[in-house]
Order: sequence, then structure tokens, then C-alpha cells
Amino acid sequence: MNLPASTFDQMPRYIRVRSGPDDTFVEFDFAIGFPDLFVELVLPRQAFRLFCENNRVQHMDTQMSEALDADARKWRYGETRDAD
Repeated sequence: MNLPASTFDQMPRYIRVRSGPDDTFVEFDFAIGFPDLFVELVLPRQAFRLFCENNRVQHMDTQMSEALDADARKWRYGETRDAD
């Protein structure tokens, strides 16, 4: 599939920080266009700030993060049935 460059450039970029606020390195998930298709990255704090600025990232909110976690659990462990 060939998408015009402007379409790709306009796609939203998402991050989800996984490391603690005082950690030397920032561990985070980075996605372009689709938050459920991401790569895991690690950068020093200053490089992370520049990365976020250059990519105009959006932080995943709690609702989005929970939905991604639920989907990952479903694929990893299968659907769970509610107790009757």
C-alpha cells in the first residue's frame, strides 16, 4: 500500500511512558497512527524530550492504555468468561 507522504506525516503519534519519573532513561511505547501497533523504545531524558517535540506526540490517556492492556490480555490468555 502506497500512502502519500503528507498522509503519513499527518498521522498522530502516541507515546505511553512505562518508566518512573526519576529514572535516568525513559522507557516508552511509540505508535504512529494506531496506538495498538507500537514499538518499545528507551532514551535518555533529554533525548526523549526532543523526540516528543519533533514528533508532536500525544500521551496515551488512561482509557486508551486500559483498552490496549485488555486487548493484550485477551490475545495472550484468551477471552475470560464472567462468573454467573
